[in-house]
Amino acid sequence: MGLLHDLRNSSRLGILVAVAAATVGVIYGYDSSNIAGALLFMTKDFGLTTGQQQLVTTAVVVGEVLGAVFGGALANKIGRKKSMVLVAATFATFSLVSALAWSVPTLVGARFLLGLTIGISVVVVPVFVAESSAPAIRGAMLVLYQVATVIGIIAGYLVAWALAETESWRWMLGMAAIPGVLILLLLLRLPDTPRWYMMRGRREDAKRVLAQIEPNTDVDAEIADMAAALQEEEGGKGKTTKYLREMFRKPFLRATIFVIGLGFFVQITGINAIVYYSPRIFEAMGFHGNFALLGLPALVQVAGLIAVFVSMVLVDRLGRRPILLTGIGIMIAANALLVAVFTIGSDFGGALTFFGFLGLLLFTVGFTFGFGALVWVYAGESFPARLRSLGSSAMLTSDLVANVAVAAVFLTMLTRLGGAGTFVVFGVLALAAFAFVFKLAPETKGRPLEDIRHYWENGGTWPTDGPAEQIAPADRTVQSDAK
Repeated sequence: MGLLHDLRNSSRLGILVAVAAATVGVIYGYDSSNIAGALLFMTKDFGLTTGQQQLVTTAVVVGEVLGAVFGGALANKIGRKKSMVLVAATFATFSLVSALAWSVPTLVGARFLLGLTIGISVVVVPVFVAESSAPAIRGAMLVLYQVATVIGIIAGYLVAWALAETESWRWMLGMAAIPGVLILLLLLRLPDTPRWYMMRGRREDAKRVLAQIEPNTDVDAEIADMAAALQEEEGGKGKTTKYLREMFRKPFLRATIFVIGLGFFVQITGINAIVYYSPRIFEAMGFHGNFALLGLPALVQVAGLIAVFVSMVLVDRLGRRPILLTGIGIMIAANALLVAVFTIGSDFGGALTFFGFLGLLLFTVGFTFGFGALVWVYAGESFPARLRSLGSSAMLTSDLVANVAVAAVFLTMLTRLGGAGTFVVFGVLALAAFAFVFKLAPETKGRPLEDIRHYWENGGTWPTDGPAEQIAPADRTVQSDAK
């Protein structure tokens, strides 16, 4: 009820902008899962070894790392909207190139370029959504990106399952161009964010868009806050280097450590091993047939999608920390269950197979409820405007570097350590992630974006009494009306 009330009180444009931006997650999710199905059949066509399968999977993630490195600077230079339009267009193009690949090297090259565009998207989207949403619904709108990502993952598995009888892996990869084109058409209608307009000195454009997105706010006061936060941008050239130095000095060093560490733990705990290689894990559990290898992973992701919706409803009510810690706790329990399942016996069947499936389902639910939803929230909220896109870039680069490691070695781990050893490793990493989040994660629920800097400036705690910026969003509106 609370979320529905906040949505009803939000502007139509604000919701449209956030929803349209978040749907870019569909293409990220689709690519993550359709390669799992395509690998089953391209392995036969190209005679891929285990190492080559990992290479084809990892190539896109390596491209994502490079895209994430430059995504923040690109978003500052050409704008949040133009960056996402570029992402949608190039994603559609490189999806078709992947489908037409005639050899392993051309396939790897096409997937690297595809990853490059996805890497830009995972940096730019959280920034765009955070800067286009009212504080009351900002968390939910950022979680919506994960909703779209999981929908894309489900779609990728279902398309692979539908085409499995024909073994048409080229169609599996090429159909990714369809959501790319549709999202491109949707994005073309949107304005850029008020904060980006202010960064470029376009004050009137910023006021116009802010008034449309947050009609109940004091526009002049919000614009003044943005201008004050962006004053340091008047130093001319070399801003990116200057901001990078600022990120690695107090008071924002703590924030930088937090976002880089969070990004790393999101992936190193193993979620994309489940997404990329679910058919192989189900095979190890004794499953056979197209439905078991492609339909069951889709069913697991449906459970994950439900968990994301629950997270989206609760994130602006319970707060960020409780949801993130609960999700990681579920992942720890799931790892323990999977270790037990693989330890008990190698001959799967009956109850053992059921509990193996349940372990994967819980792992996915825990991830999407916690890490999967909250990484986008913290990517968009953790830094002041001048550092936001670079901070998002740092977080997602760390995330993708860990993703490269997992994608590159998971099949080898599964072969050499077995299922029990593999999930022991992931369980230990999940425990470390829990401790890290408990120690460093701020609670940003309901805080205006421009106020979050006070948490870091105060050494990792919220000031008990501070400047006017500490006034809650609702109170600020009331006071503005009273003026």
